[in-house]
Amino acid sequence: MSGPQPLLRRCKKCGLPETYETIEYDAEGVCNICRGSEHKQQAIDWVERKILLDKLIEKYRGKADYDCIVPFSGGKDSTFQLYYLMKEYNLKPLVVRFNHGFMRQVVEENNQRTFKKLGVDVLEFTPNWRVVKKLMLESFVRKTDFCWHCHTGIYSYPLRVALMYKVPLVFWGEPQSEITAYYDYLNDEIEYEDDKKFNMLRTLGITAEDMHGMIDRPDDPVDRRDLIPYTFPDVKELKALRYCSVPLGSFIPWDYTKNTELIKRELGWQADELEGVPRGINEHGEKIECFMQGVRDYIKYLKRGYSRVAQIDAFHVRAGRMSPAEAVKMNAEFDGRKPHSLEVFLEYVGLTEEEFNKIVAQMVIPPHQPDFANIPMANKAWDFDQWYREDNRKKS
Repeated sequence: MSGPQPLLRRCKKCGLPETYETIEYDAEGVCNICRGSEHKQQAIDWVERKILLDKLIEKYRGKADYDCIVPFSGGKDSTFQLYYLMKEYNLKPLVVRFNHGFMRQVVEENNQRTFKKLGVDVLEFTPNWRVVKKLMLESFVRKTDFCWHCHTGIYSYPLRVALMYKVPLVFWGEPQSEITAYYDYLNDEIEYEDDKKFNMLRTLGITAEDMHGMIDRPDDPVDRRDLIPYTFPDVKELKALRYCSVPLGSFIPWDYTKNTELIKRELGWQADELEGVPRGINEHGEKIECFMQGVRDYIKYLKRGYSRVAQIDAFHVRAGRMSPAEAVKMNAEFDGRKPHSLEVFLEYVGLTEEEFNKIVAQMVIPPHQPDFANIPMANKAWDFDQWYREDNRKKS
């Protein structure tokens, strides 16, 4: 769409727009996410929260072959949570990795370094790629979010492992309160990664059973069992195990920059560039695990008028590391670029860019109006030519 674009209302502090999921503004024009962050910093008794964490860990320590399950991607958050639990509490965790299919080289190197330095048992699961591609296309067409398999698999598979190994305690990383208001620091609540949260945030409103019906076709059948990794485990079995699945960030104040500085220093963890984001604002390595992240952020920009740059800047503003004026300038200069990874995504799912744009256009959040024809290209990631291509195809 060409012509003048409508101005989006934005938070006067962090700059996030009215199209941001769950956002609300108060009388001063400050959003609820910022107010929650202020409450986190000023009103939550983190000493008391740490005591709760101490008691929780002692309740489960030594009761199974492993003290806890740690779901692990290799990003900054899961690396920190693993390090913290082992060094602060001397726990014996089982690390569980759900490989979504798009892991990048630097992350894999970080993972090997982390596992060897800490000394941990690791269980990795890689789902059927043929099915993954079908899931990506189906969830993109229906929800303009191709990450259904990742959302559901990452959060269901570790709980399945918990049942298999009879390990009831599962620790995740950042709480949802850091990102949206589905869960809110203002409510002083401990978050739980349970079936309620899974169905509300992870499935996009599509169950694994429904998804099987959508992708299973007479001429190209899909076994129902291929959807098991994306299915939340039986709640009765989890309750019988007396499971407790919680984010570590509900018990200690989550600080992306400090956490990253620690794992860089202690584990040699390395950040990497993120497609479409200048290195200078992403030194803490936000979302570097997945080489499809650029496409995900691009879809967000087309639908909502903001992208990863705006989100990272908002984190920096709330943490006092960037002024609102600096965030506005950074967003205007860098937010919203077409990624080179779009070419790879379209290859995976068998769409043209024109078809891609038509699907996204149906899901745009008003009052945003994207200009599909005039979006500049992002810089190509250094490892772009290493990413998996169907049939070993190269860029034309």
